[in-house]
Amino acid sequence: MPQEEITLNPDKWIDNYADYLFNYAVVRVNNSDVAKDLVQDAFYAALKSAKNFQGKSTERTWLVSILKRKVIDYYRKINSKKGKAEVRMNFYDDGENEGSWLEERVPQSWNNETEKDIENLELKNQLDTCIDNLPEKYALVFRMKTIQEFETEEICKELDITASNLWVIIHRARTQLRKCMEDNWFNN
Repeated sequence: MPQEEITLNPDKWIDNYADYLFNYAVVRVNNSDVAKDLVQDAFYAALKSAKNFQGKSTERTWLVSILKRKVIDYYRKINSKKGKAEVRMNFYDDGENEGSWLEERVPQSWNNETEKDIENLELKNQLDTCIDNLPEKYALVFRMKTIQEFETEEICKELDITASNLWVIIHRARTQLRKCMEDNWFNN
């Protein structure tokens, strides 16, 4: 019995896959705006390479594999020296004064409140670094449960794990995060 050939239907991608791809991306990058951009980039890349689709997987699987590469590229960029230098920080959020600076050119001190904000940002960055250094599955489960507040059942279904396995992963992730933060934040 010959296998039915799978063909692409780009006109249906947004209706059929946008929500799934967005949820997939937001769990991995922890930023909804970045996730939206990555999904758009994935759709665009898929359109450009549609002629290379061989029908060996489902449309969704193929799109997810493209999105995975976009997520990897995103992390490579922000972790490269050039990518870090290009991180922009907002300094005004209101009307005509709206703007941003390259992170490396932000003024060092304006007032005590600014110093607290910067310290909080540094703390957040260190925590993000510690989470990124967790084993991939630990980081994924930790973000989904603790940061994005997914229900236990949703995570278990999405990752095909048991509830007890989820809690073991959460415990191990927290233990490793505590050690990382003690070594890199509190003891500095």
